[in-house]
Amino acid sequence: MPPPSPTPHPSPEQPYAYHPRSTFLWFVAGLRESLSVPGFVLFAGYIGYGGLLQGMNFPFFAGLLSTFLVWALPAQIILVGGLASGVGLLPIALAVGLSSMRLLPMVVSLAPYMRSTHNALWKDLINAHFVAMTMWAEGQRLLPKLPPSGRFTFTMGLGIGLLLISISATAIGYQMAGELPPAMSVGLQFLTAISFTLLMIRGAEGVTDWCALAFGFLTTPFVAGLSGGADLMISGLGGGTLAYLIGRAMRRKRA
Repeated sequence: MPPPSPTPHPSPEQPYAYHPRSTFLWFVAGLRESLSVPGFVLFAGYIGYGGLLQGMNFPFFAGLLSTFLVWALPAQIILVGGLASGVGLLPIALAVGLSSMRLLPMVVSLAPYMRSTHNALWKDLINAHFVAMTMWAEGQRLLPKLPPSGRFTFTMGLGIGLLLISISATAIGYQMAGELPPAMSVGLQFLTAISFTLLMIRGAEGVTDWCALAFGFLTTPFVAGLSGGADLMISGLGGGTLAYLIGRAMRRKRA
């Protein structure tokens, strides 16, 4: 009887295939990566957002500015919805700030990969502005494969590419709103959330990641409908913290 074949070990993560020799080419490589499936999903979502702006009679250039400055669909919808309904600026600012707080852990997790080699704070803050759901998911997938010398410029190219895609889609959606059924506009916005969920499932590793996803799904029905993005904060922060504690306890048990 032949001996059992040894269990194959997982192969290490493949490095990024393209290694430019200049800063500009690293920037171009980041721009090229923005033209990906997540980028096209982002494009579709912002077409729906542009249609929403037109349906609310929101000013065209103000809508484009909201994408440029905020660049997070839930916070942008809170912003334009509040302005259109006549809510005061202070409550809108608080609601947008609360909704955007969910991005802070994403920025912290990507910060070691995005920092410039010259420790220039203003450069790091520019790259931090680019961190939203799509940027975070793509950054987690791509940036660890890159050499440290190319990460900052690559991130700049990727972030600018995704932001230009979002602004262009906002403009296109606004102009074609008369041809876009309301149900399709809402569906296109929801497409971004579905894509982000699939990206997280694809990149999940270990007990902590899977528990965080499970707790997020299980707690969402109980907090859905809370205003100002509090539902995402409670579900994400509570579920993520519980998942971290479980993963830490299991690692200690194995040790």
